[in-house]
Amino acid sequence: MNYLIVGLGNIGEEYADTRHNIGFMVLDAWAKASNAVFTPQRYAARADIKFKGHTFILIKPSTYMNLSGKAVNYWMQAGRVPVENVLVIVDDLALPFGKLRLRPEGSDGGHNGLKHINETLGHQNYARLRMGIGNAFLKGQQIDYVLGPFDEDEKNALPELLGRAAEVIKSFGAIGVERTMTQFNKNPD
Repeated sequence: MNYLIVGLGNIGEEYADTRHNIGFMVLDAWAKASNAVFTPQRYAARADIKFKGHTFILIKPSTYMNLSGKAVNYWMQAGRVPVENVLVIVDDLALPFGKLRLRPEGSDGGHNGLKHINETLGHQNYARLRMGIGNAFLKGQQIDYVLGPFDEDEKNALPELLGRAAEVIKSFGAIGVERTMTQFNKNPD
């Protein structure tokens, strides 16, 4: 069975290692740990990981964040992936740094990448893993914060956080979204 795992981010060296690219960072970390290599393909860089009899198609859209739906739609079709096997990894200002929140569906929450995916697919019925990046910015500084680098404490915590996110992805494929939510969505609001 195929799963499509989409890490949202922006291509280009100026965006590497920024908060907005944490979706790319999760996939890069899992690919590295699995000896998988991303190759440039249509609308995305792609790597495949086999795990417990499943194929995880990892994509990092090359369309820029605001056009992420193009890559998601294309790779769902190309990989013959049903929507229930799609997981989008996205940064979230509303969650404190380090908090992970898996959801089976939901609104875009003001995130332009999710907004374009919703518009392209015509619905919002796909799973998303929201990665908390915090909101330690002054009024009017949101864009600089989101497109800025992690601070030193956050950088030190990133390896463990990215590893935890990879465990969520594996669990999503192995036992499904509902059971994975029960296991990983700790510390209720």
